[in-house]
Amino acid sequence: MAEQSDVPPAQDTAQTADEPKPGTLGESEFFWRDHWSWLQECGYRLRPRYAPDWVPSWEGTSKTFYHCEDGVQIRVGRIMDAIRISDNKRVALKRISKLEHPFEAEIGQFLSSGDLKTDPSNRCIPVYEILQVPDEGDEIIIVMPLLRPYNSPRFDTFGEVVEFVRQIFEGLQFMHHHHVAHRDCDDCNIMLDPTELLPSGYHPVDINKKPDLSGRPKAYTRTQRPTKYYLIDFGISRRYNPEDGPPLEYPIWGGDKTVPEFQKSDEKMDPFPTDVYYLGNLIREDFIQAKLGFQFMEPLVVDMVQDDPTKRPTMDEVVARFATIVSSLSSWKLRSRVVGRKDNAILGAYRTVTHWARRVSYIVRRVPAIPTPKS
Repeated sequence: MAEQSDVPPAQDTAQTADEPKPGTLGESEFFWRDHWSWLQECGYRLRPRYAPDWVPSWEGTSKTFYHCEDGVQIRVGRIMDAIRISDNKRVALKRISKLEHPFEAEIGQFLSSGDLKTDPSNRCIPVYEILQVPDEGDEIIIVMPLLRPYNSPRFDTFGEVVEFVRQIFEGLQFMHHHHVAHRDCDDCNIMLDPTELLPSGYHPVDINKKPDLSGRPKAYTRTQRPTKYYLIDFGISRRYNPEDGPPLEYPIWGGDKTVPEFQKSDEKMDPFPTDVYYLGNLIREDFIQAKLGFQFMEPLVVDMVQDDPTKRPTMDEVVARFATIVSSLSSWKLRSRVVGRKDNAILGAYRTVTHWARRVSYIVRRVPAIPTPKS
């Protein structure tokens, strides 16, 4: 018998000629590289990684690609960050197939138009511009502000969560008033404007790092710098004509797969109560179940997530009931620290100390317990 070797065969470790080098562009990024020049002409500059003449910054050095800004690959191929050349503002570019999502651009533009654009209860992501992709009649790019997840950075106080819930409740109420059902308003489709919270910026893909990946970005609390929240992604949203009566639609599965009415039937249903369920379930899972002290919202949430959609409150009723709940909360409660049920005890002790230092400062300076942003 031949002696076994600890060294694996060479062909198992050698990189084949067809394999991409680590850190180089993935297939989902080719579109952006191929449209770099066109986007530049449209007024939008992509990161150096997508320039046609890009040479990886780590080549010929001792650095590894994951330590270099231009080594970071996008996670979702249809979403890209860019700089708007006219004012150096970071924006998001979303690539859309009009065949797959024929109403997304139309609904986004409608909710960003005329008096609706300046309505203080409008919490729908603004649409800055729509670009028709050359030589691709089916494809467009929607230009929007660059946002980040609604819970990043973490909530510091109950007052901050109350303001988040208020804005999102009123935002969905606004959509319903204008006869638009979101149909997928789960936690992935609610984001925040990071402009005030992270004024020095952050990397648009690795969002917990500075733009150059050199460390964590400086972040303020929402109480220090109030922020706005937005409903995004109208890919399966629909706008209805009230003269046609209550809308009825076949179920379309969104990100939240727990919708009771979708489990039992494939009949046409009113999509507006399903929107109410989505927000109710978000609060139930992300706050009541995941954090301590949010039982004050439980009676409302229980009604919002009832199995029978006809028994759920409308968003008008939800907003009114929530306002009553908030009016009963003390300043002490609103300024209290949000604690996760699974938070690390040592880290929690540190956060308690820093929280109290901020809390005393807020009280002395009469900073509002509920941080409402300017309109």
